[in-house]
Amino acid sequence: MNNKPIHIIGGGMAGSEAAWQIASAGVKVVLHEMRPVRTTDAHHTDKCAELVCSNSFRSDDAEYNAVGLLHEEMRRANSLIMRCGDAARVPAGSALAVDREAFSEAVTKALHEHPNITVERGEVAGLPPEEWDSVIVATGPLTSPALTEAIKKLTNEEHLAFFDAIAPIVFRESIDMSRAWFQSRYDKPGPGGTGKDYINCAMDKAQYEAFINALITAEKTEFKEWEKNTPYFEGCLPIEVMAARGIDTLRWGPMKPVGLTNPYNPTVKSHAIVQLRQDNALGTLFNLVGFQTKMKYADQTRVLKMIPGLENAEFARLGGIHRNTFINSPKLLDPTLKLKAMPRLRFAGQITGCEGYVESAAVGLMAGRFAAAEALGQGITAPPVTTAMGALLNHITTGADAETFQPMNVNFGLFPPISDDIHGRDRKKAYTSRALTDFDGWLKVWKAAA
Repeated sequence: MNNKPIHIIGGGMAGSEAAWQIASAGVKVVLHEMRPVRTTDAHHTDKCAELVCSNSFRSDDAEYNAVGLLHEEMRRANSLIMRCGDAARVPAGSALAVDREAFSEAVTKALHEHPNITVERGEVAGLPPEEWDSVIVATGPLTSPALTEAIKKLTNEEHLAFFDAIAPIVFRESIDMSRAWFQSRYDKPGPGGTGKDYINCAMDKAQYEAFINALITAEKTEFKEWEKNTPYFEGCLPIEVMAARGIDTLRWGPMKPVGLTNPYNPTVKSHAIVQLRQDNALGTLFNLVGFQTKMKYADQTRVLKMIPGLENAEFARLGGIHRNTFINSPKLLDPTLKLKAMPRLRFAGQITGCEGYVESAAVGLMAGRFAAAEALGQGITAPPVTTAMGALLNHITTGADAETFQPMNVNFGLFPPISDDIHGRDRKKAYTSRALTDFDGWLKVWKAAA
């Protein structure tokens, strides 16, 4: 057994989860978080696991949805992120959305109180010291420039990068509820809601077309010369980029009107509908769902106030955009997330090219368990590829094409196929049933080793 602590660089979703898993295995861990000593372009606090882009962990349906399945696997594996997420839940239909502040406070408190965890504030500028013989790099998409350059030199690889955007948040009291209404799509209640969890703002065709024209002509944030060839992540496109792809793109995306009925005009089908999701436990803040944007602040306020019900909206936070970095993991990492060029380093979270809060935390969970097992002299067994965690790990480390590697959310397309005779919802249920059976078997192997 190695008595040296495991060092984790980065106290985001992945780093926090990795620290929890290592400490829970009885191994000492030092968690290095550079905030508030060094800030980032996107974070607002110095808390661990701060949620930047959204407050949603997406679907919590473990029977028919791949991300919901990932939630359940993490819960079964004693995930701190899922425990705190469940405790900070706010209404969001079938999705798991959280009060951002309560969530990050709970994660930070749990880490500081664990006897096996030491949290150190300050930047690790460059590669970690040689005496740190087990390190997890979980610096996320906003890795500091010094560490970024060190990794570039070590791997002889340029970082891949993409732009990620942030949605605006509105004060609930400034929304005109004589025009907007509460309803979940298809009145679906989900585990954390009532079926009336979203605020909806309807548009007719003329209002929608005027809104689209305003989006396209609004003044946007200009990219620096070295950023101009950086792509967007397709799962988090700015609304104005979607609008430029065609007049109907938004109303078949985040503004789709299906499954919702305007109580003020129930006989007429809305042309498009904007939804707002509760952002905190008090219900005083709501974010515009799918409304990531790179519009400049003045135009952002002007254009968003064209939405019926938001004419007098007051914004707690306007949207923004930031550049994310990630490594070419299929080329650079081994199946246990170790960097081939320097095996004392493991990578976890969004820097590996997974996309999404829960995916990042799940990779952190696996990296933490692998590092702890190694420190304890135990064999490392990866979760089966038939599970959500295993499928994600396989995609990151071996399954994806290194030449075309791009960030990826967990989805059933990453899983080994099942019988062609099973279709529709039954097929999804077959994936999740197989996954949970195999995942429970994997957990038994870990418990036996411990």
